[in-house]
Amino acid sequence: MKTIHVNLSADSYNIHIGKDILAKAGEIVAKDKEPCKTLLITDENIERIYGDVVAESFRKNNFDVKLLSLPPGEEQKNIENALLLYDNCFAHKLDRKSLIVALGGGVVGDLSGFIAATFMRGIPYIQIPTSLLAQVDSSIGGKVAVNHPKGKNMIGCFYQPKAVFIDTNTLSSLPSKEMVAGIVEVIKYGVIRDAELFAFLEKSMDAILQLQYEALLKIIATSCQIKAHVVEQDEKEKGPRAILNYGHTIGHAIETVTHYKRYRHGEAVAIGMLYATKIAIELGIADTSVFDRQLSLMKNMGLSIQTGLKSEDIIKALYTDKKTVSGKLRFVLPTKIGEVIISDKVNDEILYRILDKPL
Repeated sequence: MKTIHVNLSADSYNIHIGKDILAKAGEIVAKDKEPCKTLLITDENIERIYGDVVAESFRKNNFDVKLLSLPPGEEQKNIENALLLYDNCFAHKLDRKSLIVALGGGVVGDLSGFIAATFMRGIPYIQIPTSLLAQVDSSIGGKVAVNHPKGKNMIGCFYQPKAVFIDTNTLSSLPSKEMVAGIVEVIKYGVIRDAELFAFLEKSMDAILQLQYEALLKIIATSCQIKAHVVEQDEKEKGPRAILNYGHTIGHAIETVTHYKRYRHGEAVAIGMLYATKIAIELGIADTSVFDRQLSLMKNMGLSIQTGLKSEDIIKALYTDKKTVSGKLRFVLPTKIGEVIISDKVNDEILYRILDKPL
């Protein structure tokens, strides 16, 4: 098992990465926390495969576990389900020393973390991400939220988990399209910070898609290390952490316009990354190879990269994004593979010119 430490003073925690971790999670947690009432939150798909394994790992270490599962899907990350979860916190008599465990993908992790952050003004929680996207991105860094019809993740806060457990075995039950959507976030890390990681993806994609352990460990651990380092520098996104939003500005707008139903998060972010690169080329800060290398990776994975959406709808949604400051859009733009800048110089004229053309 590989362990990565996220150093945030009193809010520091460890990310544990390896095989066969799910059955050991309760034992590892029990080394640092007294047994307590625990709400294990998952979705119906994940419950069928891993719910009993994780629940039993805590129960045999004397945690009083209530398991609750929601329907799967991004549309479940809403205020209505938050209220349902609060009801269950009361029903299970959670207190400030209790524990919430999030078992699942990004939707479960974000929603569970939001509940943990706000119930009794904050109780401990643990992330056990089962999708690649959640393992390399959403489970780390403490961003927790619910969606609103007018925007993704618009209601939330920063609240760090007490630990993250990443079991690569869970990827074997992941649908291929979910795996591909998760790899998009790894591509993101390569573009924003690590040209060597990007090159590894170019030469090792077959091994990754075949779930070869060493290849998976490489991309997951490297991604976690990059995100941990960025979060340590800027926990609450006042500056450098914004580079993690590469592709997410337009990606979130696409998700909002399509009501979170047409695209997986990673699919929308992939389109956003390509459009951001087109903007960078338009501004003269990147050459076409930066676009071509990303496009080649995405096509090799079988990603669909066209939206068929109206430019005006995307642009309207952009202005409701929380990354907009004083009416100015902020974009993370690549200058080369491994390096990006943050710019507020992208106007509507440029956006229409880019978005009106197919990728």
